[in-house]
Amino acid sequence: MKLSYTYYESDDGWFVGHFDDYPDYDTQGRSLGELETMLNSLFHDMELPKESPVKRREMELAG
Repeated sequence: MKLSYTYYESDDGWFVGHFDDYPDYDTQGRSLGELETMLNSLFHDMELPKESPVKRREMELAG
């Protein structure tokens, strides 16, 4: 599987990035290689276990 990502190098030398499909989830590394390792770990942390059925509900918000 391939996913594209966007990144930048911060003023203190860290590479900060996120998957283009998941822009709310940033991660960082001291090198591009480390950033890709962290992105890979992040992606696997976000995956739901295959045996867990997904359930959806709606709720009424107060106010």
